[in-house]
Amino acid sequence: MTLETLRLYCDIVRLRSFSRGAAANQVSQSAASQAIQQLEAELAVQLIDRTKRPFTVTPEGRAYHEACRAILQGHEKAVADLATMRGQVSGTVRVAAIYSVGLHDMSRHVQRFTALHPHAKVRLDYLHPHKVVEAVMQDEADLGVLSYPESSRTLSVIPLRSEPMVFVAPPGHRLARRRVVEAADLDGEHFVAFDGDLRIRKAIDRALKQQDVRVNVAMEFDNIETIKQAIILGAGVGLLPEPTVRREVANRSLVAVPLALPSLVRPVGIIHRRNHRFTPAVARFIDLLREPDGAAGPGRSREA
Repeated sequence: MTLETLRLYCDIVRLRSFSRGAAANQVSQSAASQAIQQLEAELAVQLIDRTKRPFTVTPEGRAYHEACRAILQGHEKAVADLATMRGQVSGTVRVAAIYSVGLHDMSRHVQRFTALHPHAKVRLDYLHPHKVVEAVMQDEADLGVLSYPESSRTLSVIPLRSEPMVFVAPPGHRLARRRVVEAADLDGEHFVAFDGDLRIRKAIDRALKQQDVRVNVAMEFDNIETIKQAIILGAGVGLLPEPTVRREVANRSLVAVPLALPSLVRPVGIIHRRNHRFTPAVARFIDLLREPDGAAGPGRSREA
């Protein structure tokens, strides 16, 4: 067995998918399946139960997964330490992020980071918010980037930015030409809203209630992309983080008007394990993310 095989196995377990694990390692699904079968033959133990859909990891497979993770992390640290001795930034930065903090934005940061530090790389996974937290808690990610981050006894938060919420509507809406939309203007409007259990929805509801504004919730969705599409189709209006509608405003499929509610913002930050010592690569990537050079791109994920 090789480090590449161990990394493939860990990625298949982490992503809960042979196809995605194979893609992460730039091999075919068939090659990935054969590699795991060969690994099981060498160990004389079943690691993955393929009789179930989706597959399950056996108790032996879970134990082996933990051991493999420790081996890979030890190897990564050794490589990073050697690179540091040579004055280089090396190693892998493992990042879990929700989609709406920016497919475009995060990809741009990753490209810039690897250009600045060619001996380092970033492994970027897009997940639902609770999965981002889970990945950091379980040491599957060094950093989690999400909205409404919360600190705890085991997690610390590094604030990144606060994204203003804006009024979003089709170009022909009665409020589309306003310079600013007042809270009272929203009274009685048909809204395409976030699901009620999401923190962003609770923040919006609280802000409207404080202004004694009542809206008619026509539809509820758990992701920004679907909300935008529903608004484009005329199902109603909405309140969304300004950076997430820049593309639609640019192509004139939607209008975004500032709100006279400056306190209504979406906080975005980084979570990491408390008291965790960052490698030089992770520390440099955090510095890059914190640079005030723009905001997030469009997204498609739950907004916890």
